[in-house]
Amino acid sequence: MTTKLMGQKVQRTEDQRFLRGQGRYVDDVHADPSTLHAAVLRSPHAHARIVDIDMSDVLDVEGVHLVWTHEDLGSLSPELAEPLPLLIPHPDLTQGRTQYALAREEVNYVGEAVAFVVAEDRYIAEDALDRIKVTWEVLPAVVGIEASRAAEHLVHEDVPDNVGARSEQNTGDVEAALARAPHRLQLELDIERSACTPLEGRGTVARWDADTNRLQVWTSTQTSTGVRAAIAVKLGLDLGQVDVITPDVGGGFGVKVMHPWPEELLVPAAARLLGRTVKFTEDRREHFISSAHERGQVQHIDVGFDDEGRIVGLDVMFWHDHGAYTPYGLIVPIITSTQLLGPYKPEVYRVVFESIYTNTVIVTPYRGAGRPQGCFAMERTMDKIAAYLGKDRTEVRAANFIQPDEFPFDQGLIFQDGRELEYDSGDYPASLEKLKKLIGWEEFPALREELAAQGRTVGIGLACYVEGTGVGPYEGAHVHIETSGKVKVATGLTTQGQGHATVFAQLVADELGVRFEDVEVVTGDTRRMPYAVGTFASRAAVMSGSAIHLAAKRAKEKALRIASDALEVDEADLEIVEGVVRVKGSPESRLDLGTIAVLSNPLRYAFDEASKAATQFAVGDPGKPPVAEDDEPGLEGKDFYSPQRATFASGMHAAIVETDPDTAEVTILKYAVVHDCGHLINPMIVEGQIHGGVAQGIGGALYERMAYDPSGQLLNASFMDFLMPYVTEIPDGIDIDHLETPSPLNPLGIKGAGEAGVIPVSAVVAAAIEDAEGFPITAMPISPSDLHTLRQEHTS
Repeated sequence: MTTKLMGQKVQRTEDQRFLRGQGRYVDDVHADPSTLHAAVLRSPHAHARIVDIDMSDVLDVEGVHLVWTHEDLGSLSPELAEPLPLLIPHPDLTQGRTQYALAREEVNYVGEAVAFVVAEDRYIAEDALDRIKVTWEVLPAVVGIEASRAAEHLVHEDVPDNVGARSEQNTGDVEAALARAPHRLQLELDIERSACTPLEGRGTVARWDADTNRLQVWTSTQTSTGVRAAIAVKLGLDLGQVDVITPDVGGGFGVKVMHPWPEELLVPAAARLLGRTVKFTEDRREHFISSAHERGQVQHIDVGFDDEGRIVGLDVMFWHDHGAYTPYGLIVPIITSTQLLGPYKPEVYRVVFESIYTNTVIVTPYRGAGRPQGCFAMERTMDKIAAYLGKDRTEVRAANFIQPDEFPFDQGLIFQDGRELEYDSGDYPASLEKLKKLIGWEEFPALREELAAQGRTVGIGLACYVEGTGVGPYEGAHVHIETSGKVKVATGLTTQGQGHATVFAQLVADELGVRFEDVEVVTGDTRRMPYAVGTFASRAAVMSGSAIHLAAKRAKEKALRIASDALEVDEADLEIVEGVVRVKGSPESRLDLGTIAVLSNPLRYAFDEASKAATQFAVGDPGKPPVAEDDEPGLEGKDFYSPQRATFASGMHAAIVETDPDTAEVTILKYAVVHDCGHLINPMIVEGQIHGGVAQGIGGALYERMAYDPSGQLLNASFMDFLMPYVTEIPDGIDIDHLETPSPLNPLGIKGAGEAGVIPVSAVVAAAIEDAEGFPITAMPISPSDLHTLRQEHTS
């Protein structure tokens, strides 16, 4: 394959391995009889005090190697007995709380870890759990935002009113703006709790090497370096003693950026103590009741606007259900509060949120990470303004757009990374025009009339969004050219199906002038890249992509410098084509990169014919040191990319839906997406990300919800009861068009794309159903039974 691959639809190199069943996931690591297996006893109660834990029936069970409760952890490491870290502190999070690796005195959600068993196999470990007798004092459970706000009972007795945080941002006097606005409306909206549910749950394997005094950990995570740091701190090890490797990951979607999970500490601690490899693999029910959820919010909106629909004042208050603990800080509600504005520029904006405790599973980012809720709030508001004024919904949006000549545009808020919410580039009017053509906006009235004649009811909806991507603080890359001419690339963030091995190889092949097939990419291995942040917030291409580009550039500069000396020509007269450095216009004067790699490493010993060329009697100027003061051996480049602030992608979705008059079933007939993520590295992979995101968004709009009863029991903790869309529920064709407004903030001009597909789907579907049915849709997801109830209420 030739170079210049940026923007090309290159087939994913990793797919052949997965399609042939050759993927290697955490549960495949150390899958041999010598590996011990761990299991976790979890709380059956949403809120209870632990009166006593009796393990006497477990200790003598054959095959059980270890049983721990919280009181055992302090003897292993004082830090292990302390609460798990609050990963992202914030000054407004005045009542932050995190759980213990194993519950101490009290549990606050069904599924919280209470005891830990390691045995010869998982069967023995699970049987041992059944022998542990816990005496509980059951306490009242606080379930749902309404109960939390009422505060008749407290999740944590030292947190008044169940409020973990209250935060406000504003751009001016919103009350005065609302007072002077010619028109004013209010909305009450509701988004229910959902969850990521990746195909592969969490899993961790650990092995302690007593000879080297090192710990090796394999874990299904979105942040290898974060897990490494947490293990080192909690187990009292030096960072250099811990290696964390992330093998293939069967989906993440945000739940695996949370760290450390209790098992990511307990498994390594057990491996170190026992001197044996220990494995934990989460089962599906465990994932439902003990991994993270997201989405749940209640929103109140007060908006003032003029006769054209331009927003004069926007006042938003919302309540965010963060579950029983706050390990990931306020990231999700901060994103909702800031990204709610989308592509619009209200004259004055104020947002206040309360992040509140409930006796339910913790909340951390789930693909979209607060943006779907913000988009729902803003787009429902736009639709209500249009209906009030009797205007076309696209006209009201266009009246509020930030214009192309206004970039960079500062929204006057602080984003999730602590930096200004300043949009770098975009062209929202152009995106809207593309979307209208793609969905057939102008032609829809005729289609509606045609289908109505057949007794069919259809509606159309649209939604716009802006997505902050590529947040810092940094990512790094190492590019190494082997003496074979092959190129090894390492970056620290992890991969969960995004096609990193393909897109990063495209960047290196372009910059170095090598064959695409000669580039090998490794991610998520702290042995290869010990400094990194992680994969989240649609940041991989922007952050690691930019770092890889810069590292490849450094390697290229060194290759040209060495070749210039060897060929006795100026560097400017050289080019690299198909892995060969040659003189422009004189291609017979050349050196392949493998030979240059040999020359880059002055040798005392020759190991083969090629290495003879780099030995002390073959090369070098006796008047100079073999390695210059400002140089180092090897043909490689290393660099880091750290942006001043995030870059902002954008997009617009539209859908045509049909609602069944008898069953109230909703069918999506057509779906269209216009997306702007700057320059496209690989359009095929971007479109795949959008397709997957739309499918996930449809799940969130029509099917997926976490159903808790008042006692805090999750009623649908299995795939038999938790509804997800099948391929039959996804439109046959999702029409996609791209707009490219390059970002000025990174060397590639790119923006993130990973979460784009999911963000506006609930808003789009709600708008289309509302258009079909003729009454407001204010809560999502919406099921056929929900729609049927709304029909009855509207009729009455």
